[in-house]
Parts: sequence; C-alpha cells; structure tokens
Amino acid sequence: MRADKLNWALLSPVLAVIPVFGLILAGWLAGRKGIMGPHASDGLNGFVVWLALPALLFNIIATSNWDHLWQPGFIAVFGLSGLITMTLAVAVLFFYKRRCLADAAIEGLNAGYPNVGFMGFPLVLAVLGQEALVPTTIAAVMSTGLFFTATIILVEIGLQTGKDPFQLALKVIRSLMRNPLVIAPICGIPFSCLEIKIPAPAQDFLRILAGAASPCALVALGLFLANMQKLPSTKSTSTAFLVACKLLLQPALAWLIASKIVGLGPTLVQSSILLAALPAGTGSLMLASFYKREANISSKVVLLSTLVSVLSVSFVIAAFR
Repeated sequence: MRADKLNWALLSPVLAVIPVFGLILAGWLAGRKGIMGPHASDGLNGFVVWLALPALLFNIIATSNWDHLWQPGFIAVFGLSGLITMTLAVAVLFFYKRRCLADAAIEGLNAGYPNVGFMGFPLVLAVLGQEALVPTTIAAVMSTGLFFTATIILVEIGLQTGKDPFQLALKVIRSLMRNPLVIAPICGIPFSCLEIKIPAPAQDFLRILAGAASPCALVALGLFLANMQKLPSTKSTSTAFLVACKLLLQPALAWLIASKIVGLGPTLVQSSILLAALPAGTGSLMLASFYKREANISSKVVLLSTLVSVLSVSFVIAAFR
C-alpha cells in the first residue's frame, strides 16, 4: 500500500501536465484538419497577445501585494540563467558556426527564451499552484523586456541600422512600449502599490478574459506548429545545440543559481527550474520576420524543443518529488 502511494505521489505531478500538452495536441489536430480555417492561428494568437494574456498579467500584478512582487532573488536567477545561456549560444553561433551577428542573435534567443506566455502559466498553475503565478508573471515580463531587448540591440548592431546609440535606444524603447505584455503588468503596479481596489464589474471582466488566456494560448501554439510548412534542411548540429541549451543547460543553471548560490525557497526554486525548462518561445520567429532574416533554424528549434519538452518537462516535475 505504501509503495502504491509512493508511486502515485511520483506520477501525479506528471499526470498534471497531460491537459497542458493535450490542448497543444488539440490545436495541432485542428490545424492539420483545417477545421478552424487557414488564419485561425493568427487570429487566436492575436487574441491571446493583445487581450487575454495582458488581462491575466494586469490582474495578477494589480491584486498582488508589492512585497510578493519584489523578488530580487528570483529575478536574478531567471535573468542570469537565461542571459548566460543566450550569451553562450550567440558566441558559439557567431565565432564557431560563423553566423553573422544578426542571425546569431536571433537564433541564440531560442536558447534562453522560454515560452512563458503560452505554456508557463498553465503549466505552473497545474504543477505548483496559484502561489507560483507571481514569479511566472515576473518571468513573462523579463522574457519580453530583458531578453528581447538584448537581442534587438545585437541585431541592430549586426545590421548597423542604428549607428547612433541614442536612436538605437529610442527604437528599442518604442518597440517595448508597444508590447502589451510589457504595458499590462506595468499598468497594474500602481494598483498594487497604492492598494487600489478594482471595481467588481471590472474585476469580473478581467477574470473572465484572463481565464481564456491559458487554453487559447495552448491551442494557438498547436495551430502554429501544425501550420508550419515543411522545413528546409539545415545543419542538425546547430538545431541540436540550441535545443540542448534550452532544455538542459538553462534549467541546470537555474537550479544551480537558485539553490546553491542565491538560496531561494522551495516554491521559487521549483518555479525557476520549471520556467527555465520550458521549450523555446516564438519570439525568434517574430524577430526573424520583422528583420527579414532566415528562420529555418529557429523554426526547427521551436518545433523540436516543444516536442521534446513533453519528456524533459515531465522529468523535471518528477524530480521535484
């Protein structure tokens, strides 16, 4: 009996992630069958990025105590693990693979940019519960603000389109200030600091809209993967290297920094590792499209890291127990 209870204790957190990957599979099947139309991925992705996820981020920040939001240890762990992994990847691609700086920066972003917005919230909620949503929100803002900013600066330097540092800084700031995933949590800070209570009708509106963020984001990710055209052949070593950085190196660094150096509490340690272990987000594809750069390697990394993460994330969750 005790053995059965132990086996169930080890298996239950892994079973908790099945609905998360199940929704991705549902979106993939819907995309392959074409039952939602050819533009369903763009439409659902737009709904998540511009409405549902900003509502979730704003609501979490606005209703949280400021003491809970200020997590310098977690910020250091998530930031360092991501930036170190990205820096290594960019350096290898630039110096060893002889990629130009712009392409190395965009492809290197895959190594340290976890898919927090689309997979982080539902996965963390299922595994760690409500108390882990605040660090997840911090991670979502950092992924967009810190990692994106660093990549854009490197791309601009590589393309030499922003020779004036002041103009480059303005361009980066304008890009970030147009991003709803950055603006929404910033707008929620005054409500938290000044303890302003959100009116009940507005709270209900935010709650309903935010509730759609996780399932729609996962289905949208499945649609995106299904609609990816047949990928041209690329050097498998670069793809495998970036996938290994994302799924192995970054969570290993997060564990090392969080538990051995910073000494975070159990929930923050597990949040740091689980968020770092997420597959690569689609940010690299967006930047590649914006700058009209090759996206073959980034496409493969996003696809393969998402597929492999079914096993790697399950292993991480089982290791928590």
